This record gives sequence, C-alpha cells and structure tokens, in this order.
Amino acid sequence: MAIRPGRLWAIARKEILQLRRDTRSVMMAFLMPAAMIVFFGYVISFDVKDIGLAVVDQDHSLRSRELVESFVSAGRFHITSRLVRTADIAPLLDRGRTRMALVIPRGFERTLSSGRQAPVQAIVDGADANTSGIALNYATAIVTAYSASIALRTTRMVPPVSPEARIWYNETLASPPMIVPGLIAVIMMIIAAMLTSLTVAREWERGTMEQLAATPVHRAEVIVGKLVPYLGIGLVDVTAAVLLGMTVFDVPFRGSALLLAVMATLFLIGSLGLGIFISAALRSQLLATQVAMIATFIPSLLLSGLMFDIRTMPLPLQAISLLVPARYFITVMRGVFLKDVGLTVLWGQGLAMVLYAVIGLGLAVRAFRKEIE
Repeated sequence: MAIRPGRLWAIARKEILQLRRDTRSVMMAFLMPAAMIVFFGYVISFDVKDIGLAVVDQDHSLRSRELVESFVSAGRFHITSRLVRTADIAPLLDRGRTRMALVIPRGFERTLSSGRQAPVQAIVDGADANTSGIALNYATAIVTAYSASIALRTTRMVPPVSPEARIWYNETLASPPMIVPGLIAVIMMIIAAMLTSLTVAREWERGTMEQLAATPVHRAEVIVGKLVPYLGIGLVDVTAAVLLGMTVFDVPFRGSALLLAVMATLFLIGSLGLGIFISAALRSQLLATQVAMIATFIPSLLLSGLMFDIRTMPLPLQAISLLVPARYFITVMRGVFLKDVGLTVLWGQGLAMVLYAVIGLGLAVRAFRKEIE
C-alpha cells in the first residue's frame, strides 16, 4: 500500500494540534532533554579531584617534606590533617573526613641517603572502590616521579628510557568528552519513546479512536503521520543537545554533521516507533509511559557502554547488550564527535540503526488496530 501524502499530513497536523494543547508533552519534548543533558553532564563524572589527604610525617626531614609537597603540587590532593600517630588515621577515614593517609616512617631520609629503598605507606578508604583505585594510581605516579627525581639528583645520570605518552581524542582525559556524546544517545532514546507512548493511548482514553477508525486512512499512514511531528522535535532536541555539549561542556565536534543527522534520524525513528508500539499495545497513557521508561532507561543506561565497559560484563549480559540500540548510537556519537570517523568505520552501527528503524516502525504498525472492540 502506498502512503498518500495528503492523508499523512492530515494525521500529522492532527497530532501537532493535540501536542500544542498538551503542555506536559511540550515541556517534556523541549525542556527535559536539555535539562537532563546539563544535569547528568555535571553529575556523572569519573574525574577524581581535590582528594583529602592526611599526613603522618614521622621523619620530619627535608626529603619527607619534599614528598608531601609533591602530592600538593600535583593538584589532585589537599592536606586535611597532619597527624602524629597512625592510630589517628582510622577515625578520620571512618567519618569520611579524608580519602587517603600518607605515612612517612622514621629514617626516611637516612634510608634514601644510603641508597636503599625507603618504604612509604598509603592508606585509603576502600568503601568507594572506584575513587580509591584512582587515588592510589595518582599516589603511585607521584611517588614514582619523586623517586626518579631523587635518583637523578644522587647519581647525576640521564634515565636510559624516556617515555613520552600521547593521548588521542580526549587529550586531558576529562569526563565530559566521554560522557556527554553517549548521554545524548541515552536521553534521546528515553524521551523519544516516552513522547510517542502517549499518542495512541491518548486516542483511546479521550474517545477519539472511533473518529479515527471511521476514516479511510490506513494504519501505516496513521503511524507515520503520528511519528513525523515527533521526529522533527527529536531532531531539534538532538541539535540543541549537541550545541549544549559543545558550548557548556567544551566537547569538541570533529566529524560530519550530515552523517550524525542521518544516524540520529534512523535512531529516532526506531525509538519513536518503539513508543508507539507500547502505546498501541497497552492503551493507557500512565501505564505506557511507565513501561516506556523501564524499557529504555535501564537497558540504555546500564547495558549500552555509557557507564560500564561492556567487555568486562558477564557473557550473558554482553549478549543482551547486543539488543540495546543505544549501544550502537553511543559508538556513532563518540566516533563522530571525537574521532571524525565515517561510514567506513561506522557501517556496522549504521546497519544496526537501519534495522532498529525498520523493526520499530514494523512493531508499531503491527500493534495498531483501528477496529473498535
């Protein structure tokens, strides 16, 4: 059956009029994506800064003071307490007043002067494993650099190996370039599905399905007509989210805007179709929005690779993640934003977007019925 533009426009115009009268949906469509991008963009961060450090300097020597100063000058630590006894560390960690304690034993300088290794102890609060691990890595790097400087000063030799590290795509290892592109994908999937989860259910609850059933419009024309206005809204939201990422979070955009627009269109069609499918199957606005939230939020947040590396998950979860569309769109967003890659790299994700769009629309058309029971 060929879709007639006149019928399609009539359904789309009807949906636009209903949307204009629904203030809640308008706010959800235009305000919520921007608010969520800004909120989650600031809240979700893997950067560990301003780590509270308690110092137990039992040596009180020039070398011990230099080591403590190395921690402060690195910019990652600030001294919260200077303690006399190691027994005073536990109360500070228990109350959360410090993240790490640095213990420099007696004889530290004397041991270094004799050419032997001088042990230094770092005690961290392991209740927050992620922060503790990062803090320990910082501490290890600082002590290693200080140890190298001591070796150079005492032996007056140039190190035989001089490592030079270069980081591509996210030179400062900041969280926003990693988080924000993926966050846009997750938020747009949630918002798109929630918006269209109201469309068909609204017709049933308001009693206008009888009028729609009496028209000669095919169900495919109804679905596409209802989807088109929300597709336009979704593309506006994606554009606004990209601009927010670039201006508010300083995320560089290095790739093709056209490629991103095509991929985003396919992704939105699939997500909007999923929402219409839920709406047509449940026929209740409240129940449909709840199911749409659960079906999109949890999988896209936990199994898409935004928060956790998929390769470290158990094999069953890795297999389930293959069914999460946000997983592929996050790869597209990061590739276009940060790496300036094209279809030669993203063709697999592009195919997944096409399949998602076809499946989403197919499910929506199949679930919609014009018959009045």
